Amino acid sequence: MSRARFVIKNGLRNKRRTLLTILSIAFSLLLLTLMISVYRGFYIDQGTADSALRLITRHRVSLTFFLPSSYEQKIRAIPGVVDAVPMEWFGGIYKDDRPENFFAQMAVNPEELFSVYKDWKIPPDQLQAWIRDRAGAVVDRKLADKHRWKLGDRLTLQGTIFPVNPELTIRGIYETPVTADQGLYFNWTYVEEAVRWAKGQTGLFAILVDSPESVARIAAAIDDEFRNAPEPTKTESEKAFQLDFVSMLGNVKAFILSITLAVVFAILLVSANTMAMSIRERTREVALLKTLGFTPTGILTLFVAEAVALALVGGVLGVLAAKGLAKFVANSPAQMLADLTITFPTILVALLVAVLVGLLSAILPAYRASRLNIVDGLRHIG
Repeated sequence: MSRARFVIKNGLRNKRRTLLTILSIAFSLLLLTLMISVYRGFYIDQGTADSALRLITRHRVSLTFFLPSSYEQKIRAIPGVVDAVPMEWFGGIYKDDRPENFFAQMAVNPEELFSVYKDWKIPPDQLQAWIRDRAGAVVDRKLADKHRWKLGDRLTLQGTIFPVNPELTIRGIYETPVTADQGLYFNWTYVEEAVRWAKGQTGLFAILVDSPESVARIAAAIDDEFRNAPEPTKTESEKAFQLDFVSMLGNVKAFILSITLAVVFAILLVSANTMAMSIRERTREVALLKTLGFTPTGILTLFVAEAVALALVGGVLGVLAAKGLAKFVANSPAQMLADLTITFPTILVALLVAVLVGLLSAILPAYRASRLNIVDGLRHIG
């Protein structure tokens, strides 16, 4: 019998325990893979090259405070600023308040939006149709497919922040490189004409700069420009602005890291307990193997290989389940996680953790078994 066959036979000796161990490791690796992917998406990935050239300027105190629309001209006058567009979160209700009907709704200047967001693509004729129609709107392709919208369809938003219910016509469908950017954009003038106190106000400015090297300088220059104004500003990169929303949920980074460590520790406990029981049950067999000429190193290798094999099988199942769950989340109403993807480096890290868990869980009981005295092993009852 080959060593590989021997390892497989021993691993399947107690099928129920082996299956439960594999499933426990698979579920733990599923959580681990998802946590790593979420952490990477929030704190490591820097987005597209175009997004690295964008800044967001908002009120220093909170997003709930308005900025004067007149700030736009002063921002454009700062060296290095290529373009800018005022934007305001509308926050209306489409149909009802169920999660599947929630999506981002922004009121903007149609003539400037796609000049700042150059990585968003829209047919020129659709853009012009939107600009000409004050009650027009453009929607992301994925959002349009989800609600089965097409050009010319009409929809109504129920205002919650602003006392107005815009009746909009879809004039354009654009595409973005990022799934989480799904949203609807319409003309801010519609709101200004209906709500007197909204005229001349905006929520934030999206700004396009000339180079990544200019980002920090321009951000500081914008905030210096309005430092002593009645409405001071806070300017940051698009990525940092997105993380501000994440931070509203609390210390997400610490939460993810703590969950990750807890998952790894749980895997280690499950695997270590299984291997300790399995090896202890085979004390007499270890003694017989030694009488047949197996060296301590050979016995140690057999048990460690068995543990690593079980952990790897569980790891592969966990990663596959994580990939399937990530696809499901991408089509769910949770737009913050719409770009959750399981990358190849994440898979490698998860499988490496599985190998290390298998190794660490078996090394101590396997070492003790390999040093077992033959006579003591043959006398063992258990």
